[in-house]
Amino acid sequence: MKITNFIRGNLVGPTQDFTFRPFAEKDLLISVLEDTHLYIHIPFCKSMCPYCPYNRIRYEKSLSDQYFKALSVEIEKLSAKAEGTTISSVYIGGGTPTVDIDALSAVVGQVLEKFNVKGDIAIETTLADINDYNLKKLKEMQITMLSIGVQSFNQKNLSFLGRNYNASEIRPAIEKVRSYNFESINIDLIFAFPGQTKDELLDDLRKADALNVDQITAYPLFTFPYTTVGQYMKVKKVRMPPFWARRRLYRIVYDYFKGCDYDIASVWSFKKNNEKRYSSVTRQTYLGLGAGAGSRQGDIFYFNTFSVPEYNKALLEKKQLPLALAMPISPKLADWYWLYWKLYETKFSISELQRIGDRKMRLIFRVFHSLKFFNIKHGQLQLTERGSFWIHLIQNQFMLNYINKVWSIMKVEAYPEEIRI
Repeated sequence: MKITNFIRGNLVGPTQDFTFRPFAEKDLLISVLEDTHLYIHIPFCKSMCPYCPYNRIRYEKSLSDQYFKALSVEIEKLSAKAEGTTISSVYIGGGTPTVDIDALSAVVGQVLEKFNVKGDIAIETTLADINDYNLKKLKEMQITMLSIGVQSFNQKNLSFLGRNYNASEIRPAIEKVRSYNFESINIDLIFAFPGQTKDELLDDLRKADALNVDQITAYPLFTFPYTTVGQYMKVKKVRMPPFWARRRLYRIVYDYFKGCDYDIASVWSFKKNNEKRYSSVTRQTYLGLGAGAGSRQGDIFYFNTFSVPEYNKALLEKKQLPLALAMPISPKLADWYWLYWKLYETKFSISELQRIGDRKMRLIFRVFHSLKFFNIKHGQLQLTERGSFWIHLIQNQFMLNYINKVWSIMKVEAYPEEIRI
């Protein structure tokens, strides 16, 4: 951490304070933005997958009912503050957002009524929640983009992940989803399971490709220390593949999809040509609703409390927003934040980079170019397979440590006094 702190200080400068502190509702300004994006977090799951690092709890009907009531109050409060702001996209994540489809339908209806939504509405779901009733409700909600957590076609891997469906159920479920004509269907896969072989990975990739969906996203198995998998691997001494094996597995994923004429949509995502790109994260500004949701608005980044009971209490009893912590964002950090997500997308124009005009940033790109991390064609910078892997590895040295520290504390403290990253 000392090395990464030295590097970030050198890049961003001494004026940036990397400390999250308590944040008051009176300090929240949204309407100054002409447009932003909206994230809605539903933290409930009926099946608790041990690898998942996100803020979630086991589904209980009474707690869920209170949560959706609280969410409705938050929508009322924030839509009033965002009057005149265009919402360019809505993303609904979790947890399992479809765990209570009727309650979710009411919330989405309220969002469409209260916010000026002009773009796509995207949602995550799980294979266990795919049925005609849910799919019809999603269409009624004007959902345009759907992401389904398939994870693997190998029953051994599904059991390891604690998934509550059989591998034989995957194809029929995806075919059912395709019959509803969503504008974009993404499926998530996981690779780099302990002991995973090249042939096992290729079998997953071929079966995913055969489903004829619009986009496939293949993530390595992340093991944050606070996840059940992270704890299990430590206690049981289960080991992830060594670094060079993970490097080899990523190259297999990348080369497979390039060989099948997929476009590179992000470091982990591959889409059919000319189809819409499905993405949950590459937003420069966004407004988060729900327990644990983060928001980036202008020169500030803030979190709601992660605690579902405290979230409900803040909105339903105290009649106040459940704001927990915030960190200011200097103009220099905002530039690096922009670059972080552009690199995640793997391509952008040289003119966009020149707009910033940062000497250190240009020097880093000269080094990246000499290492063959990207190609330049028609004024467009495109990361190579080598660049996608190594640059994202560098990014993770910063971001995953910060995420782990913040989330580890926020999962046990509803309103921490301070978190320095």
